[in-house]
Amino acid sequence: MSDSSAPGLSDHSRGVLAALVVVLCWSGFNIVSRLGSKGVMTPFDIAALRYGVSGVIALPYFMARVPPRDWPRYGVLALFGGLGYGLLVYSGFAFAPTAHAGVFVNGGIPFWTIVIVALMSGFRLERHIVMALLLSSAGLLLIGYESLVAPDAGSRWIGDILFLLAALSWAVFGLLMRRWMVRPQLAISGVATFSLLIYMLVYLLWLPKAIAASPAAEIALQGVYQGLVAALLAGGMYSYANQKIGSCQASMMLALVPGVSAVGAFFMLGEALSLHVVLGIVVVSIGAILGAMPSGGVMSLLRRSGDA
Repeated sequence: MSDSSAPGLSDHSRGVLAALVVVLCWSGFNIVSRLGSKGVMTPFDIAALRYGVSGVIALPYFMARVPPRDWPRYGVLALFGGLGYGLLVYSGFAFAPTAHAGVFVNGGIPFWTIVIVALMSGFRLERHIVMALLLSSAGLLLIGYESLVAPDAGSRWIGDILFLLAALSWAVFGLLMRRWMVRPQLAISGVATFSLLIYMLVYLLWLPKAIAASPAAEIALQGVYQGLVAALLAGGMYSYANQKIGSCQASMMLALVPGVSAVGAFFMLGEALSLHVVLGIVVVSIGAILGAMPSGGVMSLLRRSGDA
């Protein structure tokens, strides 16, 4: 994540590329987490694999670079970007399907981010950000329409509420990290370290466990994806994008996740893409691109359109 790793690219371009990596990682995260919730593992087991693997890797790096006087700030980041987000989203998967997570988590993060920014700024938001949020929200509803209105919804609403709360937790994490100007690699290693230290003792002593009855392949899949890809790679890239293009723009890119998941399922799993899903992907993509553009680029585009 060094700025020298991509010579010739602007900070904004690097931030957008990092956000696109997050989109790919989180598209897989939705599928892998849902698979885990349909097995014998509890949400607490999946969270333990996430925090255990990422924390063991990150702890030596974090301890060697961050003095104890700065630890409280990283503990707060861990409560929102680690424990709060992870436990809420894994619990949500026990009630609601992947499509709901795509809509409410990946659509909820930009929504909550922009709402909080609006409240803090006295509702002074750039016009293209508001337009991008409206487009992305409309596209997400198109993508999730069939699943959301299914007659056998049952207790899915519980999962939806948990997903929205997970999105709020992640939005707070992103805004705090940018406000405190924490370096991305330190932010994500701090989140992993404190999530490990806070969660694992509680998990081992008091929380329900079924990991011993899980197949080794399932444990390996969840451990590698949750601990390495989702917690460290995606978390680090989101932190980097947050610093380079801003909280609102970075969160807007996450609206692409449901569409990428749907396209991936079409090619890899043979799942059909309905017309309204295709339309939703197009609308979300337009909204995400608009939201990720710098203000100057949007104004330049509008002027060229007016001159044409």
